[in-house]
This record gives sequence, structure tokens and C-alpha cells, in this order.
Amino acid sequence: MRDERSRSTGRPTLEEVAARAGVGRGTVSRVVNGSAQVSPRARAAVQDAIEALGYVPNRAARALVTQRTDSIALVIFESGERFFAEPFFGRIVQSISSVLVARNLQMVLMIAQAPEERRQLEGYLTRQHVDGALLLSLHGDDPLPTVLEERGVPTVRVGRPAHPEAVSFVDADNRGGARAAVTYLREQGRRCIATITGPLDMAAGIARYDGYRDVVGDGPAARGDFGELSGATAMEWLLQQYPQIDGVFAASDMMAAGALRVLRRAGRRVPQDVAVIGFDDSVIARHTDPPLTSVYQPIEQMGQEVVRLLLNKIDGEDAADWETVLPTRLILRGSA
Repeated sequence: MRDERSRSTGRPTLEEVAARAGVGRGTVSRVVNGSAQVSPRARAAVQDAIEALGYVPNRAARALVTQRTDSIALVIFESGERFFAEPFFGRIVQSISSVLVARNLQMVLMIAQAPEERRQLEGYLTRQHVDGALLLSLHGDDPLPTVLEERGVPTVRVGRPAHPEAVSFVDADNRGGARAAVTYLREQGRRCIATITGPLDMAAGIARYDGYRDVVGDGPAARGDFGELSGATAMEWLLQQYPQIDGVFAASDMMAAGALRVLRRAGRRVPQDVAVIGFDDSVIARHTDPPLTSVYQPIEQMGQEVVRLLLNKIDGEDAADWETVLPTRLILRGSA
């Protein structure tokens, strides 16, 4: 028997779907556009006809009706090298993508660090191209969230702003997680606890450093950029300046992995001589030697929550819960 799709020439039309389902063209249009004003029986008939004929809605035509593009921009303000190297980005992109796919929405992934990349994305991010934007890994007092909101592009950040702003965001409890990690080191009898910070022009880097200082005060600190090489370089400097170090809190698992490599090379046993704790509880934490004690942050839940908040903003819902901070917890392994 011939496939039903071969009965018509070219792409199946709305009229063909309506004829097969035994309903009017308007009913098919309402089903395709997500209207609730369709009976369950008619909706099922239309969906069966769409599947049988292989009908694909015309996005351009649908956008004219709904004033939506069905596209969400996810903008990551880092280099491509860092994006592909750090597990955090892959996990949160996967989480965001899975939620959008389930809602029949497209994700437009944009990685922008260089000035030309930045100019291009600023020109692209309008309501003509996307329904809203998710912004990840912003540095400093970046004005883009405010610019987009003024353009009428609903925006949610992954990570709180470095300074109080009237913006929507989802974040993990970075300060509380860091505080718990350093408190644990202190309770284990560590007396000279150092930290390798993240970038201090980012809210996550600042909050994790503040959590360290809540316990230690102005203790030994070296600045990193969340990457492995910066963790190794910082650990080398700390050992030179503070050879008595017996505990290290690194603000990311990548930096902690770099620190472990340097400690091993220096003949320092982990955890007997120096206990090490990272942050993220990424896959790296389970594969270092020894396995890394780390602060777990709910990355998948963060991805789900930013999409929920953004879709609420797009739909014009109440702004009562446009700021969400999710809990963290310490995962104990062999390094501490």
C-alpha cells in the first residue's frame, strides 16, 4: 500500500489535514496554534491526521497569527574554547534544550565574547527574531539585560547580577555552598585554608569568595578563571607564598583538578597533607585522583527554572517569583 503522504504532491497542506480529520480548516489552525478552544475528540483527530500526513506547520504563517517566533536565544558570554572545555556549560545547555524541545520551541545558541560577536548578537536579539533571551556567564555590569528589556525582549539571567538590579535570574546558593565547604575543612582541623577564586567580575566568583571569607576572613587567596590551567597556576603561587597550607577551597572543579595536579607534583599528599574541595560536583569530581569532594549545585534544575521564568515573562504573568536561588550541598569524597 502506498504511504498516505504520496497521495498529495509536495508538502501536505492545512486543507488536507482538515479533510483527513473530518474537521474544518479553522479547527486545524487552532490545534496547530495551541488554542484551548478545541474539543478533545477534534484535537485527537487533527493530531492523528498531522502524524499520518507528515504535516509540518509553516512557522512564518504561524508567527503572523500568534506574534511569536517560537525561538528562544541562549547567549553565553565566554570563548568557544571555554564553553567546550567546561562541563557546566554542556549540562545547563542540555537541560535548557530539553525543556524547550518539550514545549515545541527552538533554542538559538549564541556564544559571544569578541567585540564583533557581541555587535552581531545585539543586532539579532529583537522580537522579530526571538521571543525571549536567556543570558549565561555575564561579566561585570553588563548593560545587555537592561537593553533587551527596553526593546521588549523578555530576559532571564542564569546567575544573579554582581550588583542589585531589577532583573530576573536563577542562581545556586554560591555563598552558602562555599561557606559549608570551608566550614567543613575547619571542622576537620585544617588551620591554613587557602582559596582559589573564580573571576571576581562575575557574581558566582564574588559569592564563592565571600563564602570563604565568612569562615576564614582575609586568608590566602589566588585568583583563577574557573579553568584548570588557572587552578594549577594559582596552586603553584599559593605553595610558594604559603607553604604551610593544609586546606584548599577551589571555586570550581576544573580549578581543583589543576590544584591536585600541582600538589601531587610537589609531593603533597591529598588529603593527608592538604585537603581539597571544589565546586560544581561535575563529572570531573568523580575522576580525579583522589575523587574530589565538591559542592553540588543543581544545574539541571537551574536550566528548567530559567525556562519556566522566561516563559512566564513572555506570557505576561506576575513578577512575584522572578528571582530564584536554589540550594547547594557538600558531596564528600576522598580529597577531603
